[in-house]
Amino acid sequence: MSATTPEMACTYGNGVGEIGNAPVATRAVVAAAVAGNALEFYDFVTYAFFAVYIGNSLFPQHTAYISLLMSVGVFGIGFLARPLGGVVFGLMGDRIGRRASLIVTIVLMTAGTLGVALTPSFSTIGIAAPVIVVIARLLQGLALGGEIGPSSAFLVESAPAGKRGLYASWQLGSQGAGILVAGLMGVLFSRVLSHADMLAWGWRVPFLIGLLIVPLAMYMRRAMPETLHSVPMAHTTPRHRASTAPGKLVVIAVGVILGGTVSTYVGNYMTTYAITALKMPAAVAMGATVAVGLFTLVFSIVGGWLCDRYGRKPIMFWPRVLAAVATVPAFLLLNAVPTPLTLVLVSAFLAALTAISGAASLVAIPEAFARRHRALGLGVAYAVGVSIFGGTTQFIITWLIHATGNPVAPAWYVTIASIVTAIAMLAMPETRDEPT
Repeated sequence: MSATTPEMACTYGNGVGEIGNAPVATRAVVAAAVAGNALEFYDFVTYAFFAVYIGNSLFPQHTAYISLLMSVGVFGIGFLARPLGGVVFGLMGDRIGRRASLIVTIVLMTAGTLGVALTPSFSTIGIAAPVIVVIARLLQGLALGGEIGPSSAFLVESAPAGKRGLYASWQLGSQGAGILVAGLMGVLFSRVLSHADMLAWGWRVPFLIGLLIVPLAMYMRRAMPETLHSVPMAHTTPRHRASTAPGKLVVIAVGVILGGTVSTYVGNYMTTYAITALKMPAAVAMGATVAVGLFTLVFSIVGGWLCDRYGRKPIMFWPRVLAAVATVPAFLLLNAVPTPLTLVLVSAFLAALTAISGAASLVAIPEAFARRHRALGLGVAYAVGVSIFGGTTQFIITWLIHATGNPVAPAWYVTIASIVTAIAMLAMPETRDEPT
């Protein structure tokens, strides 16, 4: 065994093996990392799933449209803090360690979730209700902005040779798991509770249930190995890292993230879309969320496996091109045949394309950065891309549908974003066979 740093030596008792000089995490350790990520995304996207009820409870109700618009607008406010989280926790992850950053982010997410779940209604405390929710959303945004860089860096750096794509795909797969569980919660409560109970208190329960596993998630994150100080198997610097400035890579990465982000948040909006545009009952509409979560979980792993086999660029590029071509026809079909089955099929199909492409993207981007810039580079690129395009997506498509009267408007937004992203993907280096 080669000499190791003290940081490396202390990780081997926490579920890692060793290949060359680099620690390699076991499946259990990777599961611990993505469990925390799944919890954070469960908390974050639950807000989107219950936007209609949150709008009625916590915001002034001049009209149903204004209430919903304010609700999704505050959803977008959480994205304002993401770039700051990407910078702060990206720097922390690149200087102190991946594990320390991830422990702090889950604490912030917990505080933000409590703020949303426990805020009294607008009719009870007036303007203080939306103010508290804005603060809570900012905390959640700070946490998620800081989550993606260190956790993706950990997954890439801890993966065995030839399996970095598969390991890193759990980053997006864990988000799908969070969406899936949140959707199942939504279906359950929509069927068990009356509309009045959902408005009064039912929407709060999924947030509180998510908090029950915080102690376990915190324990698992404290037991994670630290990969920042591990030594890669190869010491040569890949050509693209030597010739491409980190700032240029960040700009390219934002473009790569754009299309998947818009598609993801349109997918997360499908439950609200089914309720408001297709006039489906809430319990039926929640089926879209379940489909998005399940297919994101499954096809993220498929995408990770494929990009280990065939390379990062083709697996992230071609599904994004197909999404650009197929999204408008899919929405036309959904509006022509607005049945529960069509809703689930369209949601699942678009989620699968986004997951395959997104999984490959979220391994290609951290691989493109040198280790000393990895958490910060991906964190900033992801946070900026998601803040600008994810944070505004639900607000924009709600407004577009209302302003144009065209329920297919969200599909055109996905198409334009996908074209821009496909162009950016062509500028990404192929990193499958490069050392970490």
